[in-house]
Parts: sequence; structure tokens; C-alpha cells
Amino acid sequence: MNLLIVESPGKIKKIQGFLGEGWQVMASIGHVRDLPRDGIGVNETSYRPRYLPTERGKGVIAKLAKAVQSAQAVYLATDPDREGEAIAWHLAEALRLKDPKRVTYAEITEQAVKKALASPRSLDMNLVAAQEGRRVLDRLVGYKVSGPLSRAVGGKKSAGRVQSPALRLVVDREREIRAFTVTTHYGVDLVFDHVENITLGWVATWLVKDWLEPGQSYLLNKELATRVATETRKVTVLSCEETESRSAPPAPFTTSTLQQAASAALKISPKETMGLAQRLYEAGHITYMRTDSPNISDEAVAAIQEYCRSRDWPVVAKPRRWKSKDGAQEAHEAIRPTHIEVEEAGAIDGEKALYTLIRRRTLASQLDDATYAVRTVQLAGNVISDQGPVFQAKGRTLVKPGWKVVLEKDDAMESEPEKENPVPRLQVGSLLTVGSGLVTIHKTKPPARYTEASLIKALEERGIGRPSTYAAILENIMARDYVRLEKRNLVSTEAGEIVVDALRSHFGFLDYSYTQGMEESLDALAAGKARYVEVMRQFHTSLEGELKGFVSLTSHACPACGKPLRRITKPAGKNDRGYDFWGCSGYPDCSATFANDGGKPGERLEVRQKAPASGIQCPKCKKPLIHRIKEGTGGYDFWGCSGFPKCKESFPDADGQPEFDAKRTGGKA
Repeated sequence: MNLLIVESPGKIKKIQGFLGEGWQVMASIGHVRDLPRDGIGVNETSYRPRYLPTERGKGVIAKLAKAVQSAQAVYLATDPDREGEAIAWHLAEALRLKDPKRVTYAEITEQAVKKALASPRSLDMNLVAAQEGRRVLDRLVGYKVSGPLSRAVGGKKSAGRVQSPALRLVVDREREIRAFTVTTHYGVDLVFDHVENITLGWVATWLVKDWLEPGQSYLLNKELATRVATETRKVTVLSCEETESRSAPPAPFTTSTLQQAASAALKISPKETMGLAQRLYEAGHITYMRTDSPNISDEAVAAIQEYCRSRDWPVVAKPRRWKSKDGAQEAHEAIRPTHIEVEEAGAIDGEKALYTLIRRRTLASQLDDATYAVRTVQLAGNVISDQGPVFQAKGRTLVKPGWKVVLEKDDAMESEPEKENPVPRLQVGSLLTVGSGLVTIHKTKPPARYTEASLIKALEERGIGRPSTYAAILENIMARDYVRLEKRNLVSTEAGEIVVDALRSHFGFLDYSYTQGMEESLDALAAGKARYVEVMRQFHTSLEGELKGFVSLTSHACPACGKPLRRITKPAGKNDRGYDFWGCSGYPDCSATFANDGGKPGERLEVRQKAPASGIQCPKCKKPLIHRIKEGTGGYDFWGCSGFPKCKESFPDADGQPEFDAKRTGGKA
């Protein structure tokens, strides 16, 4: 009996059906070992992690170990990426496998699985090193920086090697929006009435560039715009050009573009997208969903083109290939259906909608360009001078739909559709009568807030993170309340801005190019072009130097005992005012506290003296009563039980004695 270990239990039934007798398929259910929760878990000299079985992993390892004992050979078929390679290595270590056979496939089909089993390989330790390096770097930042950061700014705060640069993007964008000044500017549209049975109405726009004042980017002169709009009644045709434009289809989906498209078209989060895609993959409907390659295998392209020809769709003459972004691994192909002829797949509505998105994109990728006939007309009026003003009208007509027979537009783009403008064919030199002139009022807009889709795109463009990490990055910054989601837009919170401000000028991992460089170093590890310890040491040495500087600038010793002070904060709520002060880390041995003064300890706060217990007993519970007095606005003067909150008895004061005959109402004991 051969044993095949996969990651997800969802794959077992399908793959067992392919292999039949002589095989046992079991699942690791993801990672079986991880770093310890109660410490950094990394040797800071060798940078080797200390792994422990997870709570779930203990039981999984025990079951797998029993199956290994009776297996002739063990095949490790975890996912075909760095994470999957690391899981395979952990399984080999935990199960003490002497000769594990590593197999990978990008789709769960009988042909792909059996082909992989026919040519197993050994574990790729370069990929394992790259995954381990990412975990170690993330641990070093998280454990080393989060504590000093929390002490400096108050509350429980966290820093992340990739999380923090992503947060910085959102914070910087929010501040750009706040600082933006709206500029009102003007233009003119000439509307030409439709001619019955000849042409529809169309519009020409004033080209204002030549009329701008020096240094201006926009026309600010409303009076000039009004004059042009009201006095331009006749225009002369200066030119009428006929051209052609072509629009190529978007590339097949990578992990990033799938998340962007699902966000824009289906209004679902990256996390939900990856969950749906995972289930489609495990059911054998699509290829592996973590990839940064936009290209499809030659075999799949041939099948796609054959299907398109059977539908009489315009297949592109030469199979399309796309240039991958810098740093792309291209370990396996783009996300596509495993069987292109299957029109609908998935168990629930979300899976079906995502499958349709993937399938349409795949089909479109191997079809001809969409072709448009473009007509551009320039017109001149003579309201102000013999040279103008000049107006331009551009219209385009789809003449060959090409890929648009299956896909109207790029699903990942959140842009408005282009308006129709049926510009007629005109004779140069002819005179046209203007139907009406309209002053158009425009306001400059601040940069748009990031959506989940556009933030993923920005991360990818800057080389921050990798396909498998985008969803987790977004989940982290929102779960920690550094960013909130408002009508699908990401908005930084006060806590998020505090974290970025505290880290920005001290740590290199907040710098986009530095973070990209670290990702490239991890890629070099995966390719066997860098040494693990050297990469780790370089980052660690830099981090320690930055951390030392941060601590020296943000640490403050308690003048009473010499121990470090820490900032203690609580946001104001509906029923309380919150607080923000500095307290001694030696509490309760040292209870010194200080006001917060611009992020630094200010004057020492007076310690509130507890009111002494009196010799008068509470008539209900017999514990001593306390005479509670506060002068000034919001003051009080009453007697309350020292057993509060268990005993809530309280009484008004009558000349220094509790008035037992009249219970006090309101207030706390």
C-alpha cells in the first residue's frame, strides 16, 4: 500500500477515486508544526526556528505515523508552492521519513495527479528555506518591535514586516485626501442636434490648453467659458480623421488580479475569494489558485482555442503570452478551468460566480483584439479670434468584437464605461450650426481611497508581499483596528496613524523599496541564489540597530525607581472620557504616574488618597461605611459601603453623619 499525503481533507475523496486500490490518501490539514506561542522561538545566531506540533497537529501526526508504518512508499502531495513545500518538509521531519517522494500538480485531475506520481522528486530545500526565512523575519519584527512600540504609544500595538508598509499606504493616502484642496474649473461642450434619419446628437469639447494663464493647469475664468458657450453658434470643420484602435483582452488571472476582479465585480473580500477558489481547486474545477504567472500551458491553450473555434469565436492567430511582473515565480500557470467546456461549476452561488469569472477571462485571453473605428473631428469657432476656440469630438464604433463576445470589460477595473458619441463623417471646411453651448463645471478630486482590490494592486506593484499573503495582510490591518472598511473603502484609524508615525522615521521595513528588496532576497533563497544565514543576519543586524535607536528616543526612566515608563491609553467611549498617561512598568511596587505631554511624560500626577473607612457599620452587610467627598463641579458628599460593588448601600450626609432614614439615589458607593 502506498500512502499519499495531501493538505486538505477536501481533496481525499476525489484523489482516492483516481488512484483506487493500492493507495491510501490522507490529509495533513495544513501545518502540523509551528513556532511556539510563548516566545520568539528563533535562535538569533543560527536563525533556526524551534518548531512544536500544533494542538491539531499532534493528533494528525499520530494518525499519519500509524499509516506510515504499513506503507511501502510515502508520497507528499502538499500544495505546489513554498508553503506547501515547507509543509511537506515538516511532515517528513515529524514522521521521520527516510525517503519521502515529493509530487506536485497544478490541477486535481486524474491525468495531472497520475503524471505527477510517475515522476516524484526529492524535497526542494531552497523553497523550504525561503518559506522559513519569511517566518523568521516576520517573527523578528513582530516580537522585537511590538513591545517597545506599545510602551511608546500606549495600548497593545503590533508591527509587521509586511503589515506595516501596507498600513502606511492607507495612512498616507488618507492624509493626501485631507490635505487636498479642491479647484473649481470650467470648460465648454458644444451640443449638435441630431438630424432625423441621418445622425444622432453628438458633443464636441473645447480644447482649453491654449487659453490657460501661465502656470495654470485648469481654466479658472468662468466669464471666458460663458462667452465661448453662449457666442459660439457656428463652427468650421478643421479636420476629420478616420483611424482604427485595437483593444487586447486582459491576461488570465493571477492570485492578485483574481482578488481584484472578485472585489470589483462580485463585491467579495480577498479572504472570501481565496476560500471560494480553494474549494473550486479541491473539487478539481480550476488550477491552483496561488500563482503570479499570467500564462497558460501550451496544452491548455490548444484546448481553449479548439473550444472557441467550435463556438465560431474569433481565435487569435498566435497564442498569447504575457510578460510577468518583476520577481514573479511562474512555478505554475495562471488560474484557469481544468475543463474549459464545463460552463458552470461550484457547489454554492459564490463558487459558481467565481468560476464564471475565471472561465470568461480564460476564454477571452485566446480571442482576437476588439477593433474600433475611431473618428476624430476638430472644429473652430471665431468668437474671440480667428484661431479659435478649437473644439474636438471623438467617437468610436465597435466593428469587430473579438474577445468581447465573452467578456465585456476587464473585471478587475473599477472604471466608468466610456460614453457613446456618434460623431458623423464631416467635410473639411464645411460650416456647422451649433445646437447649444454648455458651460461645464469641474472640480478636481482628491486621490481615491484604497479599496481592498486597489490596495492589493498597489502592494503587488511595489513588490510588497506575495500572492499567498495579500488576503492575510488585509485581514491583519483590519482585525487590529488600524484600518476600517467604509462602503468598500479602506480608511485608516487614529490607532493606525499612531503606529505608522511611531515607526516611520525609525525602521527600514516601513520603506517600500526596502521591503521589496527583502522579498527579492527571499526569492533568491527560493532559487538557490542566496545563503539563508547571510540573508537573515543582514536583516537582523539592521533591525537591531534601528530598534536600539528607537528605544533610546522613546524610552523614559521613572524618576522614582529608574524602571522604564510605559504609555497607558484608553480611547474615550460613550460613558467614559478615556485616559492617556505614563505609568511605571514597576507597578504595583512603584505607582508613579505622569501626564502625557505630546507623546512624552509630563508632570507627575498626584496619587488619589483612598477615603478611610469609618467606625460606622453598614446596616445591610455590617462592613464599614466610607464618607466620600468631592468638591467643585460634579462634586458629591455621601456615605457608601466599603463592600461596593457587592453591597451598593449609600446614604446622604447630615452634618458629618450618615442619614440612615434617607437612602441616597444616584452615584456610586
